[in-house]
Amino acid sequence: MNLQSMTGFARAVAEHDGTSIAWEVKSVNGKSVEVRLRLPQGLERLEPAVRQTVQKRFSRGNFQATLTVGRAAGQQAQPVVNEAFLRDLAELAKRLQEQFGAAPATADGLLSLRGVLDIPETNETEEARAALDGAILSALEVALGGLEQARQGEGAALRLLLSGHIDAIEALTLRAEADPSREPAVIRERIAEQVRLLVDASANLDASRLHMEAAFLATKADIREEIDRLKTHVASGRVLLAGGGAIGRKLDFLAQEFNRESNTLCSKSNAATVTAIGLELKAVVDQFREQVQNLE
Repeated sequence: MNLQSMTGFARAVAEHDGTSIAWEVKSVNGKSVEVRLRLPQGLERLEPAVRQTVQKRFSRGNFQATLTVGRAAGQQAQPVVNEAFLRDLAELAKRLQEQFGAAPATADGLLSLRGVLDIPETNETEEARAALDGAILSALEVALGGLEQARQGEGAALRLLLSGHIDAIEALTLRAEADPSREPAVIRERIAEQVRLLVDASANLDASRLHMEAAFLATKADIREEIDRLKTHVASGRVLLAGGGAIGRKLDFLAQEFNRESNTLCSKSNAATVTAIGLELKAVVDQFREQVQNLE
């Protein structure tokens, strides 16, 4: 299955019986499917169907869908002005201007007041209304198809980036595993040197006891477990990317696991070379997690 990012834009236009229809849809990152709609007055009835259509197609993202409908001249209802009410408002505005210095009223301001201008609904039959609704929803499907393609195009690019990050994590893990500081002979020599320094500093210290304590600390500092877990997470990441689909949440959890292991590797390291590898690993994991945030 294809990967999808959560960002994209698409536009679709259609015409139905002299009425022009245009949808613009866009999406950005989101934890779930959230839909904001801008529908023309009189078409609010379509809101449930539009939301359901978006939710069926996508699993994550914040969506904004804007519908523009232009009716032919013969289909447009003529506006009705309540002239008596308008006249009363105009006189009131004039008195306020003369008595209190209020700004003069404008025609568009007066017409925008509730009750002054009314645009009656056109006399549509149920059949005509249903046909228009169907045409609008069909155009929406086309727009959402375009949006899905845009999201998949970015998802393909993200797949390559994430795959490269996983390769880098694997390479760093193998470098840490093969680092000379982890050789038993090197570890023994380091422990012996530390014990010699402590014994030389104080004759009262028990050398055998120090050897036991140093060996215990060396065991705690071993990063074998972290390396094994990192290898397992690398394999899991490749399986997820190969399978595709809505894997953003799973990859985000995997990024957290990568981050946890890289932190532990740094904290347990007793060699500068391994610490450097751990820090480099953390940088790659941060990039991986940042990219994962864009996936559906």
